Amino acid sequence: MALIRFEAVTKKFGTFVAVDDVTIDIKEGEFFSLLGPSGCGKTTLLRMLAGLEHPTSGRILLEGQDITELPAGKRGVNMVFQSYAVFPHMSVLQNVAYGLKMDGVGKKERLERAREALDLVQLSEFRDRMPDQLSGGQRQRVAVARALVKRPKVLLLDEPLSALDAKLRDDMRNELVKLQQQTGVTFVMVTHDQSEALATADRCAIMKRGMLQQVATPDDLYEFPANRFVADFIGTINLIEGVLSVDETNYAQVSCPSLSTEIFVDHGISGAESGTVWVGIRPEKITMTPVSDEPATTPGVPSNANRLLGSIMAEAYLGSESIYDVRCSDGSMFKVRESNSRRTWETEFKTGDEVWLSWLPSSPIILQS
Repeated sequence: MALIRFEAVTKKFGTFVAVDDVTIDIKEGEFFSLLGPSGCGKTTLLRMLAGLEHPTSGRILLEGQDITELPAGKRGVNMVFQSYAVFPHMSVLQNVAYGLKMDGVGKKERLERAREALDLVQLSEFRDRMPDQLSGGQRQRVAVARALVKRPKVLLLDEPLSALDAKLRDDMRNELVKLQQQTGVTFVMVTHDQSEALATADRCAIMKRGMLQQVATPDDLYEFPANRFVADFIGTINLIEGVLSVDETNYAQVSCPSLSTEIFVDHGISGAESGTVWVGIRPEKITMTPVSDEPATTPGVPSNANRLLGSIMAEAYLGSESIYDVRCSDGSMFKVRESNSRRTWETEFKTGDEVWLSWLPSSPIILQS
């Protein structure tokens, strides 16, 4: 049985539908992420789980118990807000112990539990400091400790890293994963940052305009997106419209009017021949070779498939990798990602170079919606 279940949950604000008939199961001990663009309904879903909003229809279950109308303070869930909401007039230790004090826990026990929580987030040496003496990442950890000290069944995190700089975000992201694994508490996190969700979550739910698009592990979302929205939202992808021209048990072929090549894939497609499909190819799965070098052939792949001649129009240097915009001879544009394994002055490609683009038959993602 799932620890948390959203059962046909809908939330309306007047005539606006913020969450539209969403059903999700979240397992015990899971790091689960609600992911999507601004306004997709992910925060509203989290707030309903916290008891800060109530569904217009549907139910929310925790350990099989209907908590839809249960007050927020009686749900066994705690929330870490985007703003941290750390009390500025209290020391770190007092901040962490405050919730226990409100629950009537004795002074000795609440201080012991507060110290244990600070040990968990590695802030014991800062327990007597005031919040304005802490960095953003340290204040974030105080907020997490304050939530964990109450030993919740579920910890809710609303965009917990959005106020931090890039380096600190990476560090805190890793700390959250270690903390979740160490405590075994179920984490449910809202974020619009794809890389953040992919790096932390066991599973993610992708939302769009209040509707659930796909629930899957990070690698399945990336490699096997359910539709074009998910494919385009998770990472970068080249998407091309085409027609399924051949569909056999162990291979298929797509004809794309905008391309001067056929798309050949090494598996069958569950679609009707002559039906419209979209082909997605991730930039890192495209091999770029100088025009003087013919792309390597793949046994079983037709010579007129999976290869294009083009010219590099622009390059974005990102340190560990570079992204190239390549205009092909048929006018189509592709993004190609190359690892910078060599120094910049040894780079093989530069703007204006003519190149071949090619990819393996296992690389394309075929989407029907």
